[in-house]
Amino acid sequence: MIRKLNKTVFCKDGFEMSVQANDTAYCDPRIAHADKYISVEIGFPNRIEEMILEYAEDRESPTGTVYAYVPSSLVSLVIAKHGGIVEGELPAGIPYLRAD
Repeated sequence: MIRKLNKTVFCKDGFEMSVQANDTAYCDPRIAHADKYISVEIGFPNRIEEMILEYAEDRESPTGTVYAYVPSSLVSLVIAKHGGIVEGELPAGIPYLRAD
């Protein structure tokens, strides 16, 4: 089965990250197509983001790793900090804070 991955999130200030949630991602619930995710997996941000460092799988390589079970509310705060989304996709239940 081919899984649909969300497109990378690009924020207004240039920050980028992958935000995924499905039956193989580090998320809660750990199922595909949930109505809402409590936590999600962030992958390979293009810059160090202090707000999510505690969730890094490999803290020695913060831009080359995944971040497990990041609270969805924290993802929204990271996006807001970086000026909102210019383009990209988010899992269900995370507000799409569009850049103004």
